Amino acid sequence: MSLNVPPTLLEAAESGPVSDDEFVACVRDSLPYAWQTVSRVAADLESSGAEFADNVVPPPSEAERGQLLRALASDAIRSSLERHFGVKLAFQNCHRVAAFRLAAVDSETYRRFVSTRGQLLNQSPELRDC
Repeated sequence: MSLNVPPTLLEAAESGPVSDDEFVACVRDSLPYAWQTVSRVAADLESSGAEFADNVVPPPSEAERGQLLRALASDAIRSSLERHFGVKLAFQNCHRVAAFRLAAVDSETYRRFVSTRGQLLNQSPELRDC
């Protein structure tokens, strides 16, 4: 299961739409490692003048790796995190998460990061089973 959904939030969803704030709180509480990683790269981006900031440190365990994969593989979770932090997220391997400024999404840097070439160049034998 990806999210630990409180009964009140589940009831709200059964009755109609829920707010981004409610959903993001559920993500934050359910996937703390993923939340911390995305929060950190978003904060690093905000405090820098760079086009993007990224995480290159592998998760400490398979549980944390699973959180990151679930958060970034879900369109709903990923897009709500992007809206919450005001960034565009990009993902390579099992841990390399990058936050891009929205204005940089059409940049050469972004296109290079999300390209097939970028993916291939970011591979290593240590990451094959991640």
